[in-house]
Amino acid sequence: MLDGKVVVVTGSGRGLGRAYARAVADAGAAVVVNDVDADAAAAVVAEIEAAGGRAAPVIAPVGPTDTAEALVATAVERFGRLDAMVTNAGLLRDRTVGKMSDEDFDVVVETHLRGTFTCARAAIGRFREQGGGGRLVLVGSPAGQRASFGQTNYSAVKAGIVGMARTLAAETTRYGTTVNALVPVALTRMVATMPAFAAAVAAVERGEPVPEALRENGVGTAEDVAPLLVYLLSDAAAGVTGQALGVGGDRISVWSHPTVAAQASRTGGWTAAAIADEFPALLAPHLQPFGADVPTAAR
Repeated sequence: MLDGKVVVVTGSGRGLGRAYARAVADAGAAVVVNDVDADAAAAVVAEIEAAGGRAAPVIAPVGPTDTAEALVATAVERFGRLDAMVTNAGLLRDRTVGKMSDEDFDVVVETHLRGTFTCARAAIGRFREQGGGGRLVLVGSPAGQRASFGQTNYSAVKAGIVGMARTLAAETTRYGTTVNALVPVALTRMVATMPAFAAAVAAVERGEPVPEALRENGVGTAEDVAPLLVYLLSDAAAGVTGQALGVGGDRISVWSHPTVAAQASRTGGWTAAAIADEFPALLAPHLQPFGADVPTAAR
């Protein structure tokens, strides 16, 4: 599906990023593999080349503009062009808000949110130089869609990434570029820090299959996520943009855009007393749940 295309995948030395890079290469694309771990990146490049694919490494942390520009430059210098950017790189610094330091917050913002912004900006610039087109897939998380205890920093940036995808889609649609947010659920080392998934991750790393109860509830392996990414990068998805699409296990989903759940009007405006009188009947029945939707079998 991706024959002749050139794709950058950030944070692709391990986990979901590695699965993305390998799947994109298997679909026919040349891949720029990015990671901060040179050995991990080299291993993925070697795997792709051993399977007959083409890949090149860029060892650098995402966030700085220099890294984003180096990723695009490597794609162009090694493979002649850039067709897609997948902003997957990330890290966790999980703590409840009272224990979360400035550094814990800032490093997550720098990697996820700023890294997504700089890489997206560099890719869009290159797409326009090439005459338009191109694909951007920004990787979100269910933690950005619902509450995720102990992840104030991570939830904030992942929600921001989905919002960024919608706005970038609006800005680039006239150039034939598509921008979508991928919302994956997979049993990787990154989610092993969450007690609900620790045992399941350990089992998968031992080579055991994902329990059917988890798969049916939308939780699987990194390899289960990759096919949706390949589709979004392909010509078949030319009409799909501005969306947040979830994938995990046996399930693919479309996340709704934020929308008004209920509203009330009062001629002349509202007073606090009037709101107190009317809120219980008019608006309270429409208040939204905020907790994380963790599959029962993972608890």
